[in-house]
Amino acid sequence: MPKTKLKDYTAADIQVLEGLEAVRRRPGMYIGSTDSRGLHHLVYEIVDNSIDEAMAGHCNEVDIRIKPDGSVVVTDNGRGIPTDKHRRTGKSALETVMTYLHAGGKFDHQAYKVSGGLHGVGAAVVNALSSELWVEVRRDGKIYRQEYSRGKAKGALKVIGNGAKTSGTTTGFVPDPDIFPEIVFDFETLAQRFREMAFLTKGVWLHFTDERSGLEVSYYFEGGIKSFVKRMNRDRKALHEPFYMERTVEGNVIEIALQYNDSFTESVFAFANCINTIDGGTHLTGFRSALTRVLNDYARKQKILKDGDSNLSGEDVREGLVAVISVKVPEPQFEGQTKTRLGNAEVKGLVESAMGVELSRYLEEHPADGRHIIEKCLTAARAREAARKARDLVIKKGVLDDSVLLGKLADCSERDPALRELFIVEGPSAGGSAKQGRDRRTQAILPLRGKILNVEKARPDKMLAHTEIRALITGLGAGFGDDFDAAKLRYHRVIIMTDADVDGSHIRTLLLTFFFRYMHPLIDAGYLYIAQPPLYRVQHGKEHRWLFSDAEKDAYLNRIKDGKVNVQRYKGLGEMNPEQLWDTTLDPARRTMLRVTVEDVMAADHVFTQLMGEEVPPRKKFIQSHYDKATLDI
Repeated sequence: MPKTKLKDYTAADIQVLEGLEAVRRRPGMYIGSTDSRGLHHLVYEIVDNSIDEAMAGHCNEVDIRIKPDGSVVVTDNGRGIPTDKHRRTGKSALETVMTYLHAGGKFDHQAYKVSGGLHGVGAAVVNALSSELWVEVRRDGKIYRQEYSRGKAKGALKVIGNGAKTSGTTTGFVPDPDIFPEIVFDFETLAQRFREMAFLTKGVWLHFTDERSGLEVSYYFEGGIKSFVKRMNRDRKALHEPFYMERTVEGNVIEIALQYNDSFTESVFAFANCINTIDGGTHLTGFRSALTRVLNDYARKQKILKDGDSNLSGEDVREGLVAVISVKVPEPQFEGQTKTRLGNAEVKGLVESAMGVELSRYLEEHPADGRHIIEKCLTAARAREAARKARDLVIKKGVLDDSVLLGKLADCSERDPALRELFIVEGPSAGGSAKQGRDRRTQAILPLRGKILNVEKARPDKMLAHTEIRALITGLGAGFGDDFDAAKLRYHRVIIMTDADVDGSHIRTLLLTFFFRYMHPLIDAGYLYIAQPPLYRVQHGKEHRWLFSDAEKDAYLNRIKDGKVNVQRYKGLGEMNPEQLWDTTLDPARRTMLRVTVEDVMAADHVFTQLMGEEVPPRKKFIQSHYDKATLDI
């Protein structure tokens, strides 16, 4: 067979992207995505630079404004970006920072001991992805200004004023509509992030104004992460005053605050250089190791654990724990530009050692708090043992316990998890229609009888005693809690399909609580969905339409000028016959589904605590605050 002649491959085929063109060509590599998350990341990058000034001790005020035209302006009272000529680029330091990747004052630790902007790409990336950007620097009594567009300077750096009495930097930018399909900043999303920054950088004022709506907030926390922990526990019953420590070891600053409450869930958040490392890392590993070791040593020293007793496990000592770990590291090694995991190996030992010394001292000096904590852990250990026995009933040597699923799960014939879907359906009536209407090759149906247990108020042993939850865990086949393994999932689409009434909403919330607390990796992997069945079937002459909201129905009815119209409201999926359910909700070619994501774990943690926890006042407050967004089932 003759060889196919290939086009010559020469140096002319090697493409070199000049300046910041690489950022514009592949923005996702630098900000994660070009959707809402990436858009908001632009703001964080600029504010992070101001926070770096604060961590260096040169800034105590940051002002952030969303202007009526959708632009963002960030002002700080730091030292101001240098404006003198950079010897390597021949341009001003300001233009160098704004137009060159990996250019900044954060590499040799002379200007910054620690920073969140590790790679020196933040300001330049924002510049590259903005249609317009301008910077004003107040420094040495002068005010400098330079304007840019899509990563390139529009003109030279100019002095626009003299006699500046303060120093600092102001950056304004307009995200490029060629990069971002939708440019809408969300006030609550940004405010939550700025609140975190204020907690993590005590003594700094952050003022945030949305000039589009008039909304305005200011954050200042003298107590830092200790205040952070108290705030997260405000809707729970705390068992003691927060433990707090701060130590500097070999140039690394380690701050930890923790407090136990009477709940059954763990809420631990880790930060490195004020970056929320949502995937954890070595600082979190060191914290967990120290916590387990110190509490076991203390329990044995106090004779609470006897010689024959087993040690407390990591799960035992983390039940009901709220903690914040914040490290500031001179040479942080993040995984990826979006910095979701800290990789510095040395940080584990530093955190573990510092935490061990300080927590041991705290327990010795606060024996009553120590006893409360150990009693909480022992109760968790007893529940864990009961849960282990219950787990053995659910999963037998890794094989499905058919007795739990008998008569419930209608499985599919496909064996590849990537092609399999599990619909979690409310009640036998909807389950019957779904089983008949589904694609038996790829779609499995698991009907649940009644409302599942509220896991926010129940320990794992009680949860596993609940038949419907046992069936759910067994059907998915990946375990739960710390033992959950997404690689063992039998389905890569898990779809909650409930009725469009109050009971259906409640069941959906109960299921979301369960998945958030005990199968969080399922959400992180993008495998959890919510089905969107129609609310109405409207018959107009020989034509019928399925409509999914009141707004859709009203808009359609307003377009109809004549003829008889019949409107049918579907509260329950069981009211549909199998063919209708397939056409509207099951058919992959026509259905609408919502993928469940968690943009802000701390905010989600708080909402689940408010809605599903033991305390009634927070739930009442939430309902009163959100009543205008509620759907009434009349």
